[in-house]
Order: sequence, then C-alpha cells, then structure tokens
Amino acid sequence: MNDVLPPDSLRGVRALITGSSRGIGADTAGYLAAAGAKVVINYRNKEARALKVVAGIEERGGEAIAIGADLTDPSSVATMFAEVRERWGGLDLLVLNASGGMESGLGEDYAMRLNRDAQVNVLDAALPLLGAGSRVVFVTSHQAHFIETVPTMPEYEPVARSKRAGEDALRARIPELEAAGVSFVVVSGDMIEGTITATLLERVNPGAIASRREAAGRLYNVAEFAAEVARAAVEEIPADHTRYVGDVSDFTGRG
Repeated sequence: MNDVLPPDSLRGVRALITGSSRGIGADTAGYLAAAGAKVVINYRNKEARALKVVAGIEERGGEAIAIGADLTDPSSVATMFAEVRERWGGLDLLVLNASGGMESGLGEDYAMRLNRDAQVNVLDAALPLLGAGSRVVFVTSHQAHFIETVPTMPEYEPVARSKRAGEDALRARIPELEAAGVSFVVVSGDMIEGTITATLLERVNPGAIASRREAAGRLYNVAEFAAEVARAAVEEIPADHTRYVGDVSDFTGRG
C-alpha cells in the first residue's frame, strides 16, 4: 500500500475515515497510513474487525486507532470526536465514507438518516477539530450524484436519493467551510465490485452488477477506488471539486 501516495508525504496528518473497518474505508485508511498519516478507524459495531485493520496498519509501521460510533446517534458521534480531541488534539482530514440503506431491519428511513442527516451531524461535530488547511472528502456513487437526471436501478434508488440529499446538504456548508479554511471534495465512482452495497444489490437483483459492468465497460474494485479516494484527499485540487472515477459518459450523456 505504499505506491499510491509518496512515503512520508502525510507525516503528521491526522485523519478520520468513517466506516473504515472494511471495504473502501479500510483500504483508504491503509493508503493514508502508508504515507505517514495517523488514522482513526471508525466502526459501528464490529470492533474486532476494526482492530484487525489497526493491527495491519501497525504491522506495516503506521499509526492507527479504532473508535466505535453509530453515526446516526449524535451522542455517539460527539463521544468519538471528544476522544479524537483528547488523544490527538484535532484533525486534518475527514473522509465521509460510511453509507448504506439496503440493510434490513434498520427502519424505512435509515438510508436518509445515515446518508444525509448523519453526514451533516458528523461534519458539525468534526468542524471544531478541523483547522485551516484541512479537508473534508465525501464519497458517493455516480448513481447518486446524477440521480436527478439519470434513473438508476429501482432497488438502489432510495440509497441514491439519500446520498444525493447528503451531498447537497454538505455542499450547502461550503461557504462556512471556506471561511474556516477547510476544503470540500466529492469523489464519485460507479458501482464498486466487492462492496457490501454491491453484494446486497446483487442479492435482491441477480445479475445487476454484471449488467452494470457491461454497460460501463469495467467496474473498479475496492482497492482501486480507495486509491482514488486517498489521492483526492491530499491532492491540490479546487475547492468544491468533484473527482469522477472512471467513465461517466453514460451518466452525463456525453461521449
């Protein structure tokens, strides 16, 4: 994991990645740590899995801690950031990676509570820890980013609309972020092979991933997409920038 960002290029950077006990979040944390960043592995209820990610980073010479928090519970989020402040004094990078909505048994409004409401609350809780020069990265999908103009699979539409609502709510905070010297970047990708969302989508709509892969030409896997998230977290790019990973011609109608 040391070929995505230059070694030691993030020495001293303090990063928190939501939903990073597995998948894209875990790999993003690994890339950042390999470049010298200290990373918080956030998890909801899988502590053992988060600790395994921490152990892997430490074995490679990096520094990481695991902090549990249910992002839909404001008090749990506040406790997480209080611990970050106590241990590290602040943050330089916040990656809003956690999302969901296809899980069963969490309520009909869970997608909106997690993908919109929780994203804004996490940002609010993190802001006092983010100084000038820090960055917030929101991770989304093309299906969500373009949902107002391009229909998506019916099974994924509630997730897509809630993630677009979350992106819009975060973008509304850009003037406040810029006033504080904090940049905001969106990273958007197609369906990512190997994620829990892709697995759940395939379960309710067999063949959905293969169909999307055929339409797109190729789909990124977890490690490939996480590498793009890690790069977007540190590259010098314009504020309010959207980094599109992969071809978006079938979404934009161009190409």
